[in-house]
Amino acid sequence: MLRRPIPGPTLLLALGLATAAAQAQPAPQPVADFSAGPGNGSYSFASWTPRSLPELLRGPAGAPVQAVTGHLFLPPLKPGEKVPAIVFVHGSGGVYSAMLEHWPRLFNAQGWAFLALDAFGPRGVQGTADDQSQLPVTAETADAFAALRLLSTHPAVDATRIAIIGVSRGGITATRTAMARVLAAQQLPGGLRFAAHVPLYAGGCVGATRARVKPGVFGPAPMLWVHGDADDYTAMAPCQDYARRIGEAGTPTEFVAIPGAHHKFDADDTRRITLRQAQRTREDCPLETDVETLQVFDRVSGQRVQGEAFREALKQCGAQGATVEGNRAAREQAGQAMLGFFRKVFAR
Repeated sequence: MLRRPIPGPTLLLALGLATAAAQAQPAPQPVADFSAGPGNGSYSFASWTPRSLPELLRGPAGAPVQAVTGHLFLPPLKPGEKVPAIVFVHGSGGVYSAMLEHWPRLFNAQGWAFLALDAFGPRGVQGTADDQSQLPVTAETADAFAALRLLSTHPAVDATRIAIIGVSRGGITATRTAMARVLAAQQLPGGLRFAAHVPLYAGGCVGATRARVKPGVFGPAPMLWVHGDADDYTAMAPCQDYARRIGEAGTPTEFVAIPGAHHKFDADDTRRITLRQAQRTREDCPLETDVETLQVFDRVSGQRVQGEAFREALKQCGAQGATVEGNRAAREQAGQAMLGFFRKVFAR
């Protein structure tokens, strides 16, 4: 099953919804692992669907199996060669053309494998921009670890050099997979973990999905944050603060701000589109969750938030409406930043 060209962008793509092109990919081939060394194609593999952070932290043992899809893109390979790899996690719109064309082409040119993860399609979800409750964000975190496990079995992939990129909602997964307690709960074999984490115009920098940063919460794998300073969907300033705190707690962290870039700047459609119903979290939302105790705190006052105060805070933190806009120059800048970062990570 070879890579198929993706038709040009549509309005649905600009709105962040799954495109007909993405939905028209070949039916995925079921696999238990990649030990047979399969080539480019779409593959269905086992994951699970934790409904909350506590459930994710209990781990997958005994959980019902949920099939998810990965689109595998391999570079030209030499006999016996083992190459680095990247897992790419989509945002609220699901699979979009850049993650099946632009990004795999860029990274394959470096000699790196690429797996585009589809968490929505196999679960019957079209998109979550207007209603994030359709699928808990913990599901994509579970899927990312399942993808890591799968890629690590490919004879052409170096299991010690697998990184993750997560865009928008997927950026929550890019950060959560870096958390030591979350990683430990997944029961991965042989110390398997992601070698690096890249939240790209990430969500989860405000609100209860944000972790309370303390030494030991995040592991030693380096992180690169890339964000547009014109983003009104997931504001940049809270992500800068989050990244700074994570760095101060001991995780090597870099932050690249792209001037003038809006949300989903890597999309092919360069029109600015208003998403009037899109759910977002206010930039000034002070909530954060302590991953050790699973209690929610106000990071400004340091006080615990619970009961009716928590429910009221959630209401106050919610907002609606945002814009998205593809930007070729911003995408190029982000790509070069990621290439430089991964070259350092994969050289270790």
